[in-house]
Amino acid sequence: MEMLEKVEKLKEKANVSYEDAKMALEACNYDMLDALVYLERLGLVQGNSVGGYTTTAGGNTSQEFEQAQQTYEKDCKKTSFGDMASRFFKWCGAMIQKGCETSFVVTRFDKEVMAVPVILLVIAALITCQLVVILLIVGLFFNFKYYFRGFESTSVDINQFCEKASETCENIKSDFQNQNKAE
Repeated sequence: MEMLEKVEKLKEKANVSYEDAKMALEACNYDMLDALVYLERLGLVQGNSVGGYTTTAGGNTSQEFEQAQQTYEKDCKKTSFGDMASRFFKWCGAMIQKGCETSFVVTRFDKEVMAVPVILLVIAALITCQLVVILLIVGLFFNFKYYFRGFESTSVDINQFCEKASETCENIKSDFQNQNKAE
């Protein structure tokens, strides 16, 4: 584009005089964008001379956009049965893996009697129902202690709970023995 054409185009776009457009272009080495910014800084640009683009056409577009956004968010929150089943099976797999990696250890007089994966303990509890729980409680009275090995620390320390259960059984046992001696 020739210099004269640039002056004419800037004059039209910025709504300024021919002299102002020529002066701005000369000051900005005939760069149209820089010349327009230069004129705006000088306060010579009159009215809305530069074309613009807006997404609001009478306020209706923003409502349509809001509705489209709400519909999109609702669709994103929908989960299919397949997604739920997939998450459930992943969770089951993670629990089985943790059950295999963690061992339930039984000790008596600080000697390890046995160690079994927790998954086997859970299966035994499901099959025999209360029998496993009763055996564990009775074992406490015969100086058996229980803890979990390979267990990652969580907000509830299961090993601490097992230790307190052992202490409680020891206290009950000693109270019972002291009561029998007193009679």
